Formats: sequence, C-alpha cells, structure tokens
Amino acid sequence: MKPPPFEYLSVDSVQAATAALAGANGDGKLLAGGQSLMPMLNFRLLRPSVLIDINRIPGLAYIRDEGDRIRIGALTRHRMIETSDLVARQLPVMSEAMAHVAHLAIRNRGTIGGSLSHADPAAELPMMSMLLDAKLELASAEGRRTLNASEFFIGALTTDLSDAEMLVSVSFPKVPPSAGWAFEEVARRSGDFALACVAICLERSGDRVSHVRIGMMGVGETPMRATETEAQLTSGRPFDDPLMAAAVSSIRASVEPNTDLHASADYRRHLVGVLAERALRKAWSRATEARHG
Repeated sequence: MKPPPFEYLSVDSVQAATAALAGANGDGKLLAGGQSLMPMLNFRLLRPSVLIDINRIPGLAYIRDEGDRIRIGALTRHRMIETSDLVARQLPVMSEAMAHVAHLAIRNRGTIGGSLSHADPAAELPMMSMLLDAKLELASAEGRRTLNASEFFIGALTTDLSDAEMLVSVSFPKVPPSAGWAFEEVARRSGDFALACVAICLERSGDRVSHVRIGMMGVGETPMRATETEAQLTSGRPFDDPLMAAAVSSIRASVEPNTDLHASADYRRHLVGVLAERALRKAWSRATEARHG
C-alpha cells in the first residue's frame, strides 16, 4: 500500500515545526519515529497535506536528572530509555515496562513523544505517564503549556494536543528508594499490544500501605489509574488477604473493557484482577526488601 500524496518538510527547530503546524491549518502531521504514523498513512487512515520531519531538531533526545524529577525529551528513542542507567535507578518500573514495548527494531526508532501523542490505550508509555503522574510540556507558535497526564489523554488515540501543538518533553517524579513496584502484562505474543496490564508503585508503613499508585491499560479507552482502589488500600487497614481480595474486586469493577478479536470483555476483566493481585504482592515484597535492605 502507498500513502496519499503530501508535502514533505524537514525542520531544525521547535519554532519551525510549530510554525509549519500552524501554517498547515490542522492538516499537518509530525514525523518522529514514524512507527505508528507510517502504517496509518499507508492504510490511508490519515491524509495530511504536509508531513513535518522533526528528527533534525537538536536537543530533543535526552534523559535528564532534574533533582526530584526525570525529564525525557520527545525525540528520545524507546531503546535509549530501556538501556538508561538513570531510568533503571530512578524509575525502575518504567525500565521494566520498556522491554515489553513492541520489538527491538521498533524500539530503536520509536520515540516517547510519538507514543504519548499517538495515545494507544494498550501502549506502555501512556500508562507509565498516568501511573507516575507525569507532566507533559507542549509547544505551539503561541507559546508553551504543561499538562498532567490525567488531563492529556482524552480517549482512544485522542489527546488534548491541538493540531498546532507538539509535545517537546515529559517529566516523571522519581520513585522513592523505599517504594516497592511491579509491572505485570499479558499479550498474545511478545511485542504485541497488551490484552491487560497492571503496574504499581507503593510505600508501606508497618503492616499498612501508606501510599500507592495503580496504573492499568488494555481495559479502557485510555490508560487508567485505579484511584478508588488506591484509596481503599491506604484506608489504614492492614495489608492482608482480605484487603487484597477487596482491592482486586474493586479493580475489576472499575474497568469497562471492550470485546475484540483478541479477547472478550469478560476475559480482560478477569485478567486485570489476576495481574493486579500479582503486582500487589510483588510490590509489597519489594517494599519490604527495601525497608530491610
């Protein structure tokens, strides 16, 4: 298959890219890694009049320690995140998740900015941004603004990014050294999009959960946070089997998965509960090890 005709424009600055987007009047698309964009062009699901190549913009591929946060530039390739010692130390749950992102060839080209902007509800990086309360920096010809991940994702393949904006960076708060974390995903084959996935970061105080974040994907129109379950786990009850069972039931009740050719809604709902229990037990165990380490 061949893409529809379009004008190709290569830019070397954020200002040039946003000016080109503004000039396209909603009919321009940015080309970074192209791992989602090019198939959509070939299937003619998209028909932009201009394709704006941002790969020559300097200074947008980096992973930077900013004190209490890690900032990642929009052109940073998945493979760079996967192999980063800084990410492994400060965002270990993200480091583990990166090995599940598609295949090595795609991770070598795909970018974090492209993945977040594409907003597939079964992709790992959008869920990581929800789990870790990321902040996304957007640029346009009018200036810059910052959104929380919870504000950015609106629906399947839909974000608050306007036609004239580009994502330039995303920052994540560091995971505390005392925190336990876990990432559990099931896909039909290695590299496929997840049928369901749960990721957790938690901190403990004695026999209780003092703080917890639970992210899910593959079970809704956007990556999700299990906020009601988080409140339940931090209500002051001891972390035991009855609380675990209640949390699993709460997570299953909070999702409304779709049925598709890969799995039924009922199967995804069952699966997300199984993964939640595994992830909770693993995160609690890691928090215990960190506490006594």
